[in-house]
Amino acid sequence: MEYHLTEGQLNGPAEISAVDGLSTRLGVVLPESYIKFLIQHDGGEGFIGDSYIIFWKAEELIDFNHEYEVETYAPGIFLFASNGGGEGYGFDMEDPAKPVVRVPFIGMDRQYAISVASDLPDLFARLADRNA
Repeated sequence: MEYHLTEGQLNGPAEISAVDGLSTRLGVVLPESYIKFLIQHDGGEGFIGDSYIIFWKAEELIDFNHEYEVETYAPGIFLFASNGGGEGYGFDMEDPAKPVVRVPFIGMDRQYAISVASDLPDLFARLADRNA
């Protein structure tokens, strides 16, 4: 799949060493579409439609999830991006389908996670169509 931002830039490919074994280092099995995204684009930021998004680099994933204390406040969610404001995008790892959810950083709690896409390609499509 080709990923495109309406405005902004996606980074070049992640170092293979950063992607290989990433799921093992994180302790979660990441969706295949996201691994493929990292192989093509190690993060980046810009607009998809009217929505701003910052995709984190592979090497930042562990630190950002730790710093936001996601396992404490929203266990089972694994964040991979933010909207540059008060919300993060992540995968609901407790759902076998691992859909993309949006969760607030302030008052972070699983109960406030909103499912916004079935996977990463669907997130791009939905953000391009409307403000998810």
